[in-house]
Amino acid sequence: MLIPGRHYRLAFTQSILAFTQVLNASTQYRLDYPDLSLILALVRGGSLARAARLLQVDVSTVFRSVRRLEASLGQPLFEKSRAGYLPTSLAQALSEQAERAEQALEAARIGVEQGGEVVSGTVRLTCTDSVLQALLLPALARFMPAYPALHLELSTSNDFANLSRRDADIALRLTRTPPEHLVGRHLGDVTFRVCASPSYLCTVTSDDLAAMTWIAPDDFLPDHPTVTWRRQHFPGVIPAYCCNSMLSVTELVRAGLGIAALPDFLVDDAQGLTSLGEPLAGYDTALWLLTRPDCRALRSVVTLFDELGRSVRLR
Repeated sequence: MLIPGRHYRLAFTQSILAFTQVLNASTQYRLDYPDLSLILALVRGGSLARAARLLQVDVSTVFRSVRRLEASLGQPLFEKSRAGYLPTSLAQALSEQAERAEQALEAARIGVEQGGEVVSGTVRLTCTDSVLQALLLPALARFMPAYPALHLELSTSNDFANLSRRDADIALRLTRTPPEHLVGRHLGDVTFRVCASPSYLCTVTSDDLAAMTWIAPDDFLPDHPTVTWRRQHFPGVIPAYCCNSMLSVTELVRAGLGIAALPDFLVDDAQGLTSLGEPLAGYDTALWLLTRPDCRALRSVVTLFDELGRSVRLR
């Protein structure tokens, strides 16, 4: 029978053992958890004073402890500079392991309180800033409170290579052709339509789209469906504003600076955007939830993947 918290204690023990493997084999000093807490506090704080506050001790105690630990290890952990205490590569590696142990300990505590296993660990999630703002954040707010031991690292990018390079575990991407080597779930179709703010429409005297001020993605998104559509239907239009993200394009439209073709999940009349026509026929895309095949063995990744599949809602 599984005793609540047992596998978390195992994870914590394994993390502690990993700390010693980072050290040079020549040293005989055995690190303990207070040593690791000291290193982590000084890496996080960057100064003796801030580390002392994190550890709830006085500054002189932190100073003496660091000097004693460095002497025991036979090598420096921090370099003093005008910017504060800068960690060496050894201190940085130890602090990263200490954070994992801290998370394992927190998961163990929650597991004991809840009387059973909890989903724990760190999952790296990437998406575009527009998907983050309009779709991901509302979804996370719905289910993440149920996973207090699950930690997310969020990054915004338009690059599929994030998953291919193993820089991320899960991605939310707008595409019609997701990479075949990834495991995916189709969450719905996304259409685009030309939009403007009421304040901008008050400044124009013609409904000729070609004569209006255009806002568009820049060369960072050369194959974006809205760019392809505009070049085919309005080849003579030169955008007055170019942005490296669709969220920025949307904000400029909302500010009354011009018109743009926007994804439907960013178009909301209540936020001051008016559609100037029907969706752009033949230029739609799809929202995909993607992960690497090797991540399917990780409970934390599978849990987040399934929750996102249920909770991300296209408008």
